[in-house]
Amino acid sequence: MEARFTRGKSAILERPLSRPKTEVSVSAFALLFSEVVQYCQSRVYSVSELQARLAELGQRVGASLLDVLVLREKNGKRETKVLNILLFIKVSVWRSLFGKEADKLDGFPAKVTVHWHKGTTLMIKFDEAVITRDKVLEGR
Repeated sequence: MEARFTRGKSAILERPLSRPKTEVSVSAFALLFSEVVQYCQSRVYSVSELQARLAELGQRVGASLLDVLVLREKNGKRETKVLNILLFIKVSVWRSLFGKEADKLDGFPAKVTVHWHKGTTLMIKFDEAVITRDKVLEGR
């Protein structure tokens, strides 16, 4: 099989797994997002079904993103300590989503519980004061 090259770039299977330094344009992302929502909307009968379908898609995308980041940043080794998980989110996940590290890792009053649902899930229930603070900050 012959490798095809386009504008000086190698075939996709020949590229390394390291993170590319490219960004997706906002208009392309908005178009893709709009199409996904319309696609889901055309296959449901209620708003709650639409919300459930979009949440399921978002969960799949998020899980895939985390898998890629863990593979790239940690060579496939998953963190098991809560502080290390939060630091991974603060640095690696935030940088991949927003192009920069999170400003700081705040300690919020919260209750953390562990559940099993198709894998280990950490549920973080923030104190009501944290939710109120977040709403006040959104209003700025």
